[in-house]
Amino acid sequence: QVTGYLDDCTCDVETIDAFNNYKLFPRLNELLESDYFRYYKVNLQKPCPFWEDNSHCGMRDCAVQPCPSDEVPDGIRAGSYKYSEEANNLAEECEEAKRLGAVDDSLSKETRQAVLQWAQHDDSSDSFCEADDIHSPDAEYVDLLLNPERYTGYKGPDAWKIWNSIYEENCFKPQNVKRPLASGRGDDGGHTFYKWLKGVCVEKRAFYRLISGLHASINIHLSARYLLQDSWSEKKWGPNVTEFQQRFDEVLTSGEGPRRLKNLYFLYLIELRALSKVLPFFERPGFQLYTGNKSQDAEMKQLLLEILHLAKSFPLHFDENSFFAGNKKEAAKLKEEFRLHFKNISKIMDCVGCFKCRLWGKLQTQGLGTALKILFSENLIEKIPESGPSYGFQLTRQEIVALFNAFGRVSTSVKELENFRNILQNMR
Repeated sequence: QVTGYLDDCTCDVETIDAFNNYKLFPRLNELLESDYFRYYKVNLQKPCPFWEDNSHCGMRDCAVQPCPSDEVPDGIRAGSYKYSEEANNLAEECEEAKRLGAVDDSLSKETRQAVLQWAQHDDSSDSFCEADDIHSPDAEYVDLLLNPERYTGYKGPDAWKIWNSIYEENCFKPQNVKRPLASGRGDDGGHTFYKWLKGVCVEKRAFYRLISGLHASINIHLSARYLLQDSWSEKKWGPNVTEFQQRFDEVLTSGEGPRRLKNLYFLYLIELRALSKVLPFFERPGFQLYTGNKSQDAEMKQLLLEILHLAKSFPLHFDENSFFAGNKKEAAKLKEEFRLHFKNISKIMDCVGCFKCRLWGKLQTQGLGTALKILFSENLIEKIPESGPSYGFQLTRQEIVALFNAFGRVSTSVKELENFRNILQNMR
């Protein structure tokens, strides 16, 4: 039901659908399956900086966390209690949680070698995200293809707390303005909220819409790769229409669903714009997607440039010149607030209780942070020399992998949306 023009843009949903689903998505997928883009270094052991993380094992929510022995009641550890029904249930749920959400970090010996060489090609200058210290002993390479983003059973109060903290504390929203559907009590259909949103400056409105778009995108992935069947012989993942409708149907969400989806398209436009702007950085002959396999590296760079040229050819780009365009002093202050709020959101990702969700949350916020860094560095990118080092503007391998994989997730969401539309039409 989402059609037509998007607020604050000259673009419409139909143009994005056609461009993404038939031109860009297939090529981008091919790129993301290559060695350079499938390995992401991440520290999943960082403690939550904002609150005590008390994910209880035995609940499915803890998904990735194996059972630390000190969380298991003494009676179970002593063995005398081991055969009781309660103990068995706890052990089973823990097993289930581990199996559903475990991060598979098995890397081959050859890959480890190549990965060590990539590290030497990294330069660090990060601005919008709290980047992991990739030299920390806790940081590990994860194969993203072995760890696809999908439903892990992580939901309930823990997951709600993450999003609530993001929206309530980091989206410039005053405490007295209630989020639509946030409490369910005394909700005025979002009237007060949208009146407030309409009244704020374009930058703060864009910030909220980017976060809402990211939230919508993640919810589409979970609905599209849902655990439909889990038997001893096979696990079957696929689209769960009921789950999708609960999150996006206009009637079931009191009109909120279509707005969420429009914010997804807004996020798509912002990240697409960043890709079209960063072309000069990747076009330099000195830049290579270094994995050690020369022919594959050259082939992937060629594909990468094709994707960036395609992004540039998009007819209805978002015009970011309206951002931070007023009084210089005010604009600089607002830009700094924008940056710090986003940095805070990247830190909140270390509070996500399910490791697989944490992995994809960290990757997608770093990707969006990198897109924002690109959009706000346009002058520096224009000055990049054709040869030699690019001192003014630099992207690390981490940022490059996050940027393209994050856009890959949003591109996948737009494609999955078409799939859900078709399924729903056939059901009528």
